[in-house]
Amino acid sequence: MYLQTLLLRRLLQSVSPTWLPCRWLGGGEMSPSKLVRHWQSIFHDHGVPEPQESSEILIAHALGSKTFPSLPPSVAHTSVSVAQLRHIESMAQQRLKRVPIQYVIGEWDFLDITLQMRPPVFIPRPETEELVGLVLGASRRLQCSAEPLVLEVGCGSGAVSLSLLQRLPQARITAIDKTKAAVKLTEDNAVSLGLQNQIQVLLLDILADPPDPLLMWGPVDVLVSNPPYISTSDISQLDPEIVKYEDHAALDGGPDGMDVIRGILSFAPRLLKPGGDIFLEVDPSHPERIKLWIQDHTDTHLQYISTVQDFCGRSRFVHLRRD
Repeated sequence: MYLQTLLLRRLLQSVSPTWLPCRWLGGGEMSPSKLVRHWQSIFHDHGVPEPQESSEILIAHALGSKTFPSLPPSVAHTSVSVAQLRHIESMAQQRLKRVPIQYVIGEWDFLDITLQMRPPVFIPRPETEELVGLVLGASRRLQCSAEPLVLEVGCGSGAVSLSLLQRLPQARITAIDKTKAAVKLTEDNAVSLGLQNQIQVLLLDILADPPDPLLMWGPVDVLVSNPPYISTSDISQLDPEIVKYEDHAALDGGPDGMDVIRGILSFAPRLLKPGGDIFLEVDPSHPERIKLWIQDHTDTHLQYISTVQDFCGRSRFVHLRRD
C-alpha cells in the first residue's frame, strides 16, 4: 500500500502539481468519487461546459463503464490504479482543450446503439434522435412497404441510417456523404453493428455530383437528412468544441443555411417514388423558406406536409411528400 501511495503521489505531482496537490490525496486513497469531484472543479475553473458530466463520463470510461452511476461497487469503492490515473489525466487534458467528450472517449450512444466517434466527423445531437422517431412514425411508405428503400443525405457517423435499420431490418439504405472520413466511419459502425449487408455507403456531394448512382436500387420510399443548415456568418459564434474540432462542411449551409436543403429538394423528385417522403432537420427559420421555395418550384411536385417541433419547442423538422 505504501508503494502504491508513493507512486500515486509522484505521478500526480509530475503530471500537474497545481491541479492535483499532494495534500489533496487523503493518504493516497484515490477513489473514483474523489476524482470526479476534483476534475469537476478543474473543468469548472477552466470554463469547460457541463463539468460534472464531463468528469463522470471520463472517469467511468477509464474504469470500464458507460456511466458513473453504473460502476459496480467493487470498482466504485476501490482506489484507482496508477495506469487508470494516467488514462484519466490524458483524457482530461484533451477535454481542457475543449475536445468534444465524444472524440475523447471515441464513442457515443445514439438511441439504443453505440457508435464509434472520430474527429472531425459530425457528432449526432439529441434532436436528431427525434428525427429518427419522426421518420418511423410519419412515413406511410415505411409502414406499408415490405422492403422499404431509404436514402440518407449527409450520413456522418451513420447514426440515422443505422438506427433506422435496427428498427427496420427489412429495409435497405443508401447513405451518402461528401467526406471520406464520414463514409469510412459509417462503414465501420455498420460493421460493428452487423448491419453492413443492409446498407451501401457512397462518397457523393449532392451539390457537385450527378445523383445517378443513388438509383442503383431504384427510387426510394424515404429521403432523410440532417444537412448543414447553419448560416456561414453564425459558424464562428458556435462553441469552441464545434468550431475547433468538428467538420465545418457538416455545419455550414451557406449564407442563409439553405444551400444543401435546396439541393436536396431539387433532386428529390427524381429519386423518390410517388408518395415518397422527405424528412429534414432544419434551422427554425427554414420551414417558411422551404414553403416559399416549393411554391416557386411547382415542377418538383412536392407537398409540404408539416413542421414538427423539437423537445425545446423549436420548429426543427419538416416533412414533405412527393405527389
